[in-house]
Amino acid sequence: MMKRLNHSRLLVFAAALSAAAAAGGCGSSSTPTSPTPTTGPAVSGVTLSAPAMGIGSTAQGTVTLTAAPTAAASITLTSSNPAVLTVPSPLSVAAGSSTATFTITGVAAGTASVSASLNGSTGQSSAVTVARVALSTMTLSAGSVVGGNAVTGTVNLTASAPVGGAAVAVTASDPITAPGTVTVPAGATSATFNVATRLVGGTIVGTVTASYGGASASAGLSVTKPTVATASFGVTGPTESDTCTIGNNGSTLNCTFNGSTSTAPGNIVAWDWTYRVATTIAQTTTGPVLTNPSVDCGWLPQPPLPPGGNTWLPLIVTLKVRDDLGNVSTEMTNSAARVFPQGVCGY
Repeated sequence: MMKRLNHSRLLVFAAALSAAAAAGGCGSSSTPTSPTPTTGPAVSGVTLSAPAMGIGSTAQGTVTLTAAPTAAASITLTSSNPAVLTVPSPLSVAAGSSTATFTITGVAAGTASVSASLNGSTGQSSAVTVARVALSTMTLSAGSVVGGNAVTGTVNLTASAPVGGAAVAVTASDPITAPGTVTVPAGATSATFNVATRLVGGTIVGTVTASYGGASASAGLSVTKPTVATASFGVTGPTESDTCTIGNNGSTLNCTFNGSTSTAPGNIVAWDWTYRVATTIAQTTTGPVLTNPSVDCGWLPQPPLPPGGNTWLPLIVTLKVRDDLGNVSTEMTNSAARVFPQGVCGY
């Protein structure tokens, strides 16, 4: 009886040890293990080229990595508010490069940021504001100008112009002439334009007005009467500016001299022209335009053309204007004109 009792106790003790061992094994396996971190370059920063942009416009973003990958890597880009700002994804970064650029597009008013993720790391840009693009200001390079001269206007937008550019309407009142429209290029915030004026007999104040995106701005320009006589002219040939030919067997210079941009305090009554190649011919007109002035073969040098390969001769034209108040301008000279004499006077 005693031996059987001891044997039973041994069996119970062994069973208890087995149960304890089993319980200890279950407790160890229930402890969670940490995931093995992914190795490789990580995102160190995300930057955007502008803190604000217009609806429909684009800007550039840049992702910077902690190191250059040895093989091309794919970065996941995410907009915090896709209804406001969109981004392309994924973004590929080339092997050996630690940066990659991308384009962001503003689609509605609001704010958003851009996140970039790679190898378990994430970087986020600062917020960018997307707003409706409108005219901010319009300025002129001068507040006063002598009639007949021009000034420069500048339009500025509240944000960068959208894709396709921003067509700003520009109008003006007499005696000022504006271009009607000036386009701010896509991605830019400003553009310049030319403002022309006409001659006036006294001081007249005109207004230039620009409008875009529901906003407008205006600036006044005082157009004044000239205080001195000033000669101004252009030379135009049969095909282009400053290029003339000889016609009518050497008796006509196929060219037009136009002095209509000359100004004076009074009414201009005389335009005194000279034009020279080998000799000088002088001619006075009562109007601003001299067309096809008379010449002769003696006005040209003896052929052939000078060595050097040029097929033309230099032409020097001057103009002096006089008004009915006795004002006389200084002489204006154009030394850039040319004469092509081929086919006449022995050339």
